[in-house]
Amino acid sequence: MTRMKYLILAAAILGGAGVATVGLGAGAALAQTAQAKALVDAAKAKGVVGERNDGLLGFVVETADPALEAAVNEINAGRSQLYRQAAARNNVTVAAAGAAAFTEVVSTRLRPGEYYQSSTGAWVQK
Repeated sequence: MTRMKYLILAAAILGGAGVATVGLGAGAALAQTAQAKALVDAAKAKGVVGERNDGLLGFVVETADPALEAAVNEINAGRSQLYRQAAARNNVTVAAAGAAAFTEVVSTRLRPGEYYQSSTGAWVQK
């Protein structure tokens, strides 16, 4: 994938909630509740949840909190749906769409102290 196509894809995937909406139509939105986003944002700030290198959320450390697990699953389901749509619109794989979103989130939206997954799968603190 050329750098320009990658940048266009990343821009098409990312939107106001930290992942994807632009390029999917004016009415596109993440399939997440405000409660799920708040739980995940708090867990990210505590180093419990981080950004996986495939564009989804993952657990940096194990949790026994079923509400947090449900929130991560809810957000990941919305992200997966948007990556499939963006991939179809841009003639790339779903994996490429997720990877483009991950790169953009880590470089522009991840706050200092939050975690992301390196290409080797190790968790790294920004």
